[in-house]
Amino acid sequence: MGSAERIGFSPPALHERLQTGGIGLETQVSEPSALLKLAPLLVGQARRGVVGSSRYARALRDSIRQAAQDPTRRAVLISGEPGLEKDNLAALIHFGSADRKRLMVRLDGALLKADGSDLFGSASDPPGTSLLALLGDGSLLIDQLERVPEPLKPRLLELVQGGHGFQGRLFFTSETVSPGFERCCTLIRVPPLRVRRQDLGEWMRYGVRLRSRKLGWSPPPEVPEAVVKRLQAYDFPNNLRELDTLIYRALQQIRRQEGHAAPGVIPEDVFWTPPRHQRFRFDIWRWKPHLRELMRAPGLWNTLLFGLVSWLFVLVNLWLWLGPQDRQHNGALNLFWAWWWPLILLGFPLVGRLWCSFCPFMVWGEITQRLARALGLQPARWPRGETDDWASPLLAFGFALILLWEEVWDLQNTAWLSSCLLLLITAGAVVGSLRFEKRFWCRYLCPVGGMNGLFAKLSVLELRAQVGTCSGSCSSYSCFKGGPAEGEGLATAGCPLGTHPAHLSDNRNCVLCLTCAQACPHRSVQLALRPPAADIQREMDLPRGEPLLLLVLAGDLCLHHAHRLLGWLTWVPSSLVEGPLPLRLATAALALSIPALAYALCHVLFSAQRLQRTLYGFLPLIWALLLARHLPIGMAEAGQLLPVSLSFWQPDWAAVVPAWRADSHVIAFCQSAAVLLGWGVSVVLLRRQLATHRSAWLGASVLALALALAGRWLVAV
Repeated sequence: MGSAERIGFSPPALHERLQTGGIGLETQVSEPSALLKLAPLLVGQARRGVVGSSRYARALRDSIRQAAQDPTRRAVLISGEPGLEKDNLAALIHFGSADRKRLMVRLDGALLKADGSDLFGSASDPPGTSLLALLGDGSLLIDQLERVPEPLKPRLLELVQGGHGFQGRLFFTSETVSPGFERCCTLIRVPPLRVRRQDLGEWMRYGVRLRSRKLGWSPPPEVPEAVVKRLQAYDFPNNLRELDTLIYRALQQIRRQEGHAAPGVIPEDVFWTPPRHQRFRFDIWRWKPHLRELMRAPGLWNTLLFGLVSWLFVLVNLWLWLGPQDRQHNGALNLFWAWWWPLILLGFPLVGRLWCSFCPFMVWGEITQRLARALGLQPARWPRGETDDWASPLLAFGFALILLWEEVWDLQNTAWLSSCLLLLITAGAVVGSLRFEKRFWCRYLCPVGGMNGLFAKLSVLELRAQVGTCSGSCSSYSCFKGGPAEGEGLATAGCPLGTHPAHLSDNRNCVLCLTCAQACPHRSVQLALRPPAADIQREMDLPRGEPLLLLVLAGDLCLHHAHRLLGWLTWVPSSLVEGPLPLRLATAALALSIPALAYALCHVLFSAQRLQRTLYGFLPLIWALLLARHLPIGMAEAGQLLPVSLSFWQPDWAAVVPAWRADSHVIAFCQSAAVLLGWGVSVVLLRRQLATHRSAWLGASVLALALALAGRWLVAV
């Protein structure tokens, strides 16, 4: 079907209306074949308006309205990046003006001949048969002006200035600067989509409504804010054209999965954007393929989690309740404070959040969830919307309470209270597992999980999936949703943290449980080595409360050494474990809030964005200082595990079993080395975060050095 029929004109009707002037064009040529030269070039209507409520969208609408109401019919040049539908904006101006009943013709500048015969005709053509003559006082749109042959551009410029007797109106679109035309035309610059990210949600909902109408879905599915927020981090190089393709593919994927029924809410996993270019990655499973089969074996994980970890957790708690209550005589306290804390901090740069895969809190949560399902109780699906908006601040607040409890009630030397803390977190995991599916507690509410997810961004290990393979070959998404075995994929319940491995932008929501690798039938999931702290980028998708958690972790250093920082105040007690409780709590809260208060004070001097980038640049330094704070206990007491464990039951054995204790000078050296390493990595990260402000980077590096020296003094043995 030709263009004339598509807009409602059959060839005879077009000829009739042209001859009678019904669309504002009078011509002396009566040959239909000549008139039909215009038919394939006609613009029938504007495809859509300008969507959005940002100031850019409002300014663009005002520019279009002014150009449409221009009584002089001045030529219009619309410039902008590819994919911005500039030809549609020209149509909006034409059909919104008094010329709306006249013809509008579109020509591709790249296809025009250098001699201009497409427009002006050639010497051999009959008089009055050129395109300009046929168009009369209609509108001519020349798309891609930058690709017009150079010899033709001066003649087009003459046309703009009123030459060649053309009575119509001219429109041009261009992706580059056109100095000669910009001086003679009304210039409209179209901002790219990455500049008006505020409009992305409205564009998506508009696109979903249009596509849903074609699919017969009424009402259209809802686009959740979490999807909009994730896509706002993407730059959309091809702008609206790419967004439209993204929506089309997402709805087609839903139709393949769900059939003809429209879903109530569009799931996040159907939107595929090209991943950020990842350099310096080494695929471990491609190097050693047999490791993939070994690591994804379900029997290995089930044995470790349900056969070993779950019962060890029970024994540790019994040990804490029934054994001696101080760390010098209770091996369980020694395990927690001298082994677990130093080792988990050492593990973050190496294996990220792997501890969460073996966490006994959630093991018992999963056991409870399975028992509930067996009894017919079905946990609810996760709440939709911006869950991180309320969960992340709550997580930071919970971790602050744990730190206060630890210091004020001396958990390091009180076994039964340490057990109470472990059981309280386990109770949260159990309640969360009964209320919601999968590991809702781990992802949003677990204080330890929040710390693990934050420091996992420093890891040299990452688990990701190939976007092209997932979007082009997979229709079940069992790695994310769970499902039966498919191909070489195994039957699983899906990702416990509800994240598709191809949508991961950092390590925060990946516990390296390898469930996705077990379920994937296409070998899309990859386990790779990468540069340290590769997740810390200038543009990061951050939960609202995560920077607060980072400040709370920094406050742990101040809290543990409150007497060194606040001892000069007369009302501060000499110890946080002795004396009036209100005074101890006030002192502990003040010490814990020192980094947060300093950060709030800096908001007066610096922008929030620069402060946040600087704060994340300090992440390696904060990790190093926390490691230096726990190294003295680990290096001095971890080697005493056997004597400590046997001292209560078999005092005679305690003197003969192996023991080890590091010299204080060795401990001090390791502390200094850790702090120096953290400062060096922070300087590199600050260079990445503050790349456009050299002076800001130098100032932040000096500040990092001052904090490193102050922190080293604070954690001194």
